[in-house]
Amino acid sequence: MQPSRPPAPSRTPYPAPPARHHLPAAPPRHALGVGLVLLLVSLLVAGLLGLGGRPFFQGLDDHWAASVRGPAEGFVLVLDRLGGPIGLVLPLGLIGGLCVYGRWRSGLFAFTVAVGANLLAVLPLKALADRPRPPYPAVLVNDGSYPSGQVFSAVALVFVVAVLAFPPRARRWWWPVGGAYVVAMMASRTWLHAQWLTDTFAGLVLGLGVCLVLWRAFAPMLEEEARRMASGTLWL
Repeated sequence: MQPSRPPAPSRTPYPAPPARHHLPAAPPRHALGVGLVLLLVSLLVAGLLGLGGRPFFQGLDDHWAASVRGPAEGFVLVLDRLGGPIGLVLPLGLIGGLCVYGRWRSGLFAFTVAVGANLLAVLPLKALADRPRPPYPAVLVNDGSYPSGQVFSAVALVFVVAVLAFPPRARRWWWPVGGAYVVAMMASRTWLHAQWLTDTFAGLVLGLGVCLVLWRAFAPMLEEEARRMASGTLWL
């Protein structure tokens, strides 16, 4: 008679991760790496401009500036106002709405991206590059053409709304709508001769870089909010 084998130890199943609400959205895997590369590119170009002299892409900027020019009226003026201080009404309204519903973590993320990063990223790069504006701008502008703060603000607003306000299905159509808004803002800045073409692309690159890095930095906080939303404990 063969000796009986001892019973196999029971395997304790791993606990299932807590449920997660679809908002706020989780960042993609490579958000931090891509964001840092974009920030580095923005910094290197600003350093190149800060050295003085004629940058290698000035010919492209001159050609584009000579081919576009229009009146400062209608839609382009609306975009100019939205890119300035008046444009802060939209992100600040979103932040206030998030905080009213107890989503202060998302509100803090939105404030950091849409307001704080503009002061801590755009203004220092403007000071470093110290690039003159195109001649005869059609609207009132301050010093420093590189990078475009209006385009940066447009990117930040589109990004914040996508991450914090739209579920996945709605987010798919929001990206092309938001992208069209950013492209319109870029076109309006060159149409008004307020910035060079490459300055608008710099605002786009810097905005994407800052948004991706901050999205990854705030990921644990946003993840906690998503779990609280799913379990109905947002206010606890």
